[in-house]
Amino acid sequence: MAAKRKRRRKFQNTGPTAGMQAKARKVFATYTKEVLGFAVLIFGAYLGFTLIVSGQESWTVWLAGRMAWPLVFSLLVTGAVMILGRRSGYWHPEGLVGAELLLLSLAALDYIGSNRFPDWSLPAFGQSAGLIGWGAGNLLISLLGQLPAAFAAGLLALLSTYLLFRHTPLIYLFGYIGQLRQELAEPMAESDEPPSVDLEEFSDADDIETAPSSRHPENGSELQPAAALDDPIPERPSPELTELPESGRPIKAELPVATAAPSKRRPKSGSTAGRPLKPLRNEEELPPAELLEDDEGQLAWDIEGMGETIQETLWDFDIPVEVVNVETGPTVTQFGVQPLYIERAGQRRKIRVSRIVSAADDLALALAAPAVRIEAPVPGQPYVGIEVPNPEKTMVGLKSILQGKQVARQGGRLPLALGRDTSGTPIVSDLARAPHLLIAGATGSGKSACINGVIVSLLMYHGPESLRFIMVDPKLVELPGYNRIPHMIGKVITDLEDVHGALTWLLLQMDDRYVLFQENKVRDIESYNRLARRRKKLEPLPHIVLIVDELADLMMTAPEEIEKQLVRLAQMARATGIHLVLATQRPSTDVVTGLIKANFPSRIAFAVTSQVDSRVILDTPGAEKLLGQGDMLFMRPDKAKIERVQGSYVNDSEIKRVVDWWRERDLLENPKGPAAKVAPWIGLLDRLDDEEELLAEAIDAIRGEKTISASFVQRELKIGYPRAARLVKLLESRGLVSAEPAGGQSRTVLVKADTESGEENETLERA
Repeated sequence: MAAKRKRRRKFQNTGPTAGMQAKARKVFATYTKEVLGFAVLIFGAYLGFTLIVSGQESWTVWLAGRMAWPLVFSLLVTGAVMILGRRSGYWHPEGLVGAELLLLSLAALDYIGSNRFPDWSLPAFGQSAGLIGWGAGNLLISLLGQLPAAFAAGLLALLSTYLLFRHTPLIYLFGYIGQLRQELAEPMAESDEPPSVDLEEFSDADDIETAPSSRHPENGSELQPAAALDDPIPERPSPELTELPESGRPIKAELPVATAAPSKRRPKSGSTAGRPLKPLRNEEELPPAELLEDDEGQLAWDIEGMGETIQETLWDFDIPVEVVNVETGPTVTQFGVQPLYIERAGQRRKIRVSRIVSAADDLALALAAPAVRIEAPVPGQPYVGIEVPNPEKTMVGLKSILQGKQVARQGGRLPLALGRDTSGTPIVSDLARAPHLLIAGATGSGKSACINGVIVSLLMYHGPESLRFIMVDPKLVELPGYNRIPHMIGKVITDLEDVHGALTWLLLQMDDRYVLFQENKVRDIESYNRLARRRKKLEPLPHIVLIVDELADLMMTAPEEIEKQLVRLAQMARATGIHLVLATQRPSTDVVTGLIKANFPSRIAFAVTSQVDSRVILDTPGAEKLLGQGDMLFMRPDKAKIERVQGSYVNDSEIKRVVDWWRERDLLENPKGPAAKVAPWIGLLDRLDDEEELLAEAIDAIRGEKTISASFVQRELKIGYPRAARLVKLLESRGLVSAEPAGGQSRTVLVKADTESGEENETLERA
């Protein structure tokens, strides 16, 4: 055995040894920005102090001339924004550059207007243009001449003004001015009645202004958000879904879609009266990454010693191996071991991979690890991966993943920052390609944190014009904090009786979108949105994501009906931009049924209690050996191998900052707040039941007739004309009557009088 150990080669430690140095560099970079901000702020305060004390004799006047006070103000604002960068909101560096360039161009114009030829002698003390205007003006005059210099300075002033207004809250000034003008132009009173005060409106406004301070109040009470911001969807440009018509079938969402290249959002005439102009939905109109926290530094430990222990343990069991690769992740370290050869009876044979796999428990004992997972072999590599838990787990933040290159490469339309794998590489998935996601795991394994990470990832990249949420949380704990963000369709559903109506509404939305695609001869939502950007009469459609925090509670209420609706959505809704994210802490076969699992190729398994549960989720064992606290196995729809990932974690303060950012953004874009509306699926089932009864009566009434009209149905059923016209449309959509001919003539009845024929029975069954 000693001779065998002499043949072993030392492996190189390729894992990261970052520790306090990496953390110190991050802290130094953060404090460098703040120190520079303090320096600019102190310099501006000093210039202002000298200007107050010395007046026109201060060297601030000699430096800036008439621009002395604007210079002081701009320096103070610049320093404050640099210090409070995380809370700067709608202020961006381009706006600060625009302010400074505006001062420079105005000073240059002041000097050019008072001089015909360049004068390089130092300006007199207190000259109107100051030293800044003297330098910039002389430079432009010497290079371009008098008139071109004035034109160039004016052009620079216009450009800097655009930057100042475009990248600061001043962009909304024009909208407020237009709103004020419209209100002043309206007649003061249109009737003799005195103006009334709507107390409900004031109560809603109070609710809007006093946002809750946290997602979980200290007194333990659940958040009760105001109804004014919790709505489905008003007319464009406010990105909301329209109300249901009386027929019970929803109108398609009239929402613009976010594109990679910024596109102007043209408000529809008459629908945006009294609302401010809205900026482009580019990076400046999305939440800044500073709302999220940085990752913790990777701690260092004796990786080389762990590798030697693995080699010695396997050699003790006559399994000669060599550690050829080490990859350190946030939760586990993967040691790549390559099987060597063994000589027996004069023959040289290579060690079988199955012998290494069978030694997993012995390795866990030697390493004093709770569990050791062996990946045999590592995909695309000539070695076996032995995953050993790290002595201390490193928290994976969302910020570093969203700022990485993986989001641009693999994020797609709906990027999900899931976490980091065993080598520390960011794992990003596209929900639009998934197209649905199933999450399962035991209580406390990290399932709820994963759901929050999915939601925040989508909120960081999409505005309400391109993404909408429907959330179901029977536990009343995790998701109600997302109420009142503009992306929500209605409130977070906590009553299981409303889930059936919401799923029915989603199915109707899916059917309406397919009809819309057929009319415009496109295949999916991406093709339709590209067509809508070329045709003004079409409105782009948003993606809709349904998030269910506990699938088991839904399956207990009405398992057959819920399963039927979920399976139909999972099978058909992909092309229409409707995606499902289902989570459960009870991965049993009566909850995660075969039909549901077959339509969810993208799955995440957290730590479970048994191998049976792991097979229910992933069709393979492995999840029972996970460590919990975000340690998960991720199955991609396009890869056969399962990846081990440490899930990204978003704490409550990060969620609150992102949610508050969108709420403030919604109030800034819609100062009056959206009109109060109920969820579009409220009362939908009752209306559908009434229509089904009337439809059956209408089929009986038209049987035996050659031609019918809406007036005929109105007389036979004794209903109003609008309702009769809708019933005729339903009969046409189900193939029971012909399309409306030209000239308003009667429709031909396609239902035969002989109800005994099998053909007729099939027609009625389809109806």
